[in-house]
Amino acid sequence: MAVSTKDGPSGVRAPEAVAAIGLAALAVAMGIGRFAFTPLLPMMQQDAGLSLSAGAWLASANYAGYLLGALLTMVWRIRAAIAIRAGLAAIAAATVGMGVTTHFATWVALRAAAGIASAWILVYVSAWCLETLTPSHRPVLIGTVFAGVGVGIAATGVLCLGLTLARATSAQTWIALGLISLIASIAIWPALAPRDRSGRGDRRAPPARSRPWSTEALRLVICYGVFGFGYIIPATFIPAMAREIIHEGSLFGWAWPVFGAAAAASTLAVALLLRWIRNRLLWASSQLAMAVGVSLPVVSPGIAGLLLAAVFVGGTFMVVTMTGMREAREVAGAHAPSLMAAMTSAFAVGQIAGPIAVSILAAGRGGYSQALLLASVLLAASALLLSRSAAVRSPPRQAAP
Repeated sequence: MAVSTKDGPSGVRAPEAVAAIGLAALAVAMGIGRFAFTPLLPMMQQDAGLSLSAGAWLASANYAGYLLGALLTMVWRIRAAIAIRAGLAAIAAATVGMGVTTHFATWVALRAAAGIASAWILVYVSAWCLETLTPSHRPVLIGTVFAGVGVGIAATGVLCLGLTLARATSAQTWIALGLISLIASIAIWPALAPRDRSGRGDRRAPPARSRPWSTEALRLVICYGVFGFGYIIPATFIPAMAREIIHEGSLFGWAWPVFGAAAAASTLAVALLLRWIRNRLLWASSQLAMAVGVSLPVVSPGIAGLLLAAVFVGGTFMVVTMTGMREAREVAGAHAPSLMAAMTSAFAVGQIAGPIAVSILAAGRGGYSQALLLASVLLAASALLLSRSAAVRSPPRQAAP
């Protein structure tokens, strides 16, 4: 990956400060840039007349932008500080823009732009924080950084719930979230200033040619792609499903904050679990638990089933992300970046296909049920595919996450 952090934010700061900066940046990037649309979807359906099919296309535009942003970080070398600042500014502008226009094509472009920016922030913040925090041998701080994803999701969900109860419109909520993004960006902006100005870009030699793909590498790519497809359907449509069941905002509005809270807690727990449980086994178990969670709204219709689904899916999707990347290092060794890139691409394709599948199946009057059951079956099958080789692999070496 052509991401250089040598000329980005310096590691001179205290580890706790680095973790706090990373948490805030990821909260904006993921909680608002990528996932604000999820709790806003039912609001837009109500006051903007947005159809389920149109909502699916808006979600897919954001995920397509995310894929493009991730690919750009691999070929476009830029200072980390500049990339993070540009991403934060773009998310604030794109989020406010969602509230000041009603043109669907413009909405598609704005959600795609937010997806590109969120990918930039995730890649560059992760590279900087891991480079800075790994030598401190404090895995909890790394977990804190990635807890920013769940914190952002939960905070956005609570804000949307409060504004819904205050009878705010979806346009007003988009603008409020954009202003919050701007305020958070301004708060951490000075801390993102480059301190090492001697760097002129990434001077590392290009990675060596990847070795031929093994069965294990292909297994990881397939399972990670299924993960992208399986988790994104409930991650996108849980609040909308909740609203179809019960119209009391104070109840259905809690589905998304619960999802985010579970995601935030899981990143801290996994930092401890990985000391005793192998990556592959934890990944397979998490993907199986996710399969159960995805099927709950169909098996047990009602707000309780949706809240449990939010816990199951929210509490496993960041675990799968972390264990998947660690497993790529175990399988590919020095060639891990190539495998990680392939896994991320498969994940992006899966999460683009998920909302489109909902759109197609909904058009056939299947609602959410058919898409959820399809995702659940695929997740369970991929967990089985992972577990078939988990028993024969030795425990991973003790290494910093």
